[in-house]
Amino acid sequence: MRILGIDPGTATTGYGIIEAEGSLVKAGEYGSISTSPAYPLPLRLANLYEQVLSLIRREKPSCLAVEEIFFSRNTRTAMAVGQARGVVILAATHAGLEVAEYTPLEVKQAVTGYGRAPKYQVQRMVQAILNLPQLPQPDDAADALAVALCHVAHQTLRNLGLNAL
Repeated sequence: MRILGIDPGTATTGYGIIEAEGSLVKAGEYGSISTSPAYPLPLRLANLYEQVLSLIRREKPSCLAVEEIFFSRNTRTAMAVGQARGVVILAATHAGLEVAEYTPLEVKQAVTGYGRAPKYQVQRMVQAILNLPQLPQPDDAADALAVALCHVAHQTLRNLGLNAL
């Protein structure tokens, strides 16, 4: 199974590819997609759509796992992230991919065993699980790899006849 994990955002969208065969997982390409704040939001969203679609065509994942929005105090930021998330889901759907969605709590629980783990702990566990020589950078890419790892964990449980972590 080849999973594309996405941590959506309008300024920076993290992505990470995970290859999973049974209990073996390894990282493929990971990084981030940036859009310029100098452009209006519709153009930034169109740019994000094109870049995600290009990534899907190049990497040929079997599915896409995306992080759900965490509503914080800043509603405006949450709305922009929601729009970016919608664009990512649209690109995946247009490419014929199955889309799985996970909350930040589910991602942290799957990767660290603790749903309220700090960002650094998530990064360290992603590094350890994927046997990476250093912490995955940027942070958004580490988060995207964590989302993909969460999907692997959930798929493993589904294959065992269990529903959730």
